[in-house]
Amino acid sequence: MRAFDLLGTWPVERVSAAVIDKRGEVHVHGDETHEYRLASISKVITAWAVLVACEEGTVSLEDAVGQDGCTLRHLLAHAGGYSFDGDSPITSPGKRRTYSNTGYEIAAAHLAEASGFDFWHYVGEAVFAPLGIVASEQAGSAAKDARLDIVGLSLFLAELRRPRLVSRETFIDAVSPQFAELEGVVPGVGRFDPCPWGLGPELRGDKWPHWTAQSNSSATYGHFGGSGTFVWVDPLADVACAVLTEREFDEWALAHWPAFSDAVLSEFSR
Repeated sequence: MRAFDLLGTWPVERVSAAVIDKRGEVHVHGDETHEYRLASISKVITAWAVLVACEEGTVSLEDAVGQDGCTLRHLLAHAGGYSFDGDSPITSPGKRRTYSNTGYEIAAAHLAEASGFDFWHYVGEAVFAPLGIVASEQAGSAAKDARLDIVGLSLFLAELRRPRLVSRETFIDAVSPQFAELEGVVPGVGRFDPCPWGLGPELRGDKWPHWTAQSNSSATYGHFGGSGTFVWVDPLADVACAVLTEREFDEWALAHWPAFSDAVLSEFSR
């Protein structure tokens, strides 16, 4: 069975997907014009905007942001000590991998203040426009409320695979473990020690079970969203994948996503 055929077996009403194969060709399945809420994939877009701003000199990863001892780097790596949602810190920076919407919202507010632009306006000018992404006006939380169709997301996926907006040095930093020794939880998946994370992307490392495939390499990086969405890039296979649905992430996703990703790697890495 071809990989995209598996999507027809998923318990979802609507699904769109894109795969970039090792030759760089983009393969799209499903509705190409429907905009989905990306949920936490928004965090990777937010992180990319921050990294562009760092290269412009608007902000620095070492800027003090949030509670004492916390930096922009801590926030992008979920090491700032903030809870999933809530303004009050629950631990000191750099102590645990505490996955946090709040941390990303603080990071976005810092970028908006430093740049003098509304955060989503900055994303539009610094990320979407140069990548050719056309989307409706963005609003809401920088951690979870971005909306794109699969064509737009595939353009961002191509950037994650072969970055054009940030330097090679910045990109390597973004997909390398930050505060590598920290343990933590991937929400809805499990606790890992260590729980590697980059500057935005989650790093697969040795995590298992996981929402990616068992055949995904340990170098795989990406993110999933609570609205049933995910993106990943496997640099060893040189394949990238994105899927959008509108069903809340729960057991169904962990039952279907790894098999689909296995099929994608088998079909598109040749």
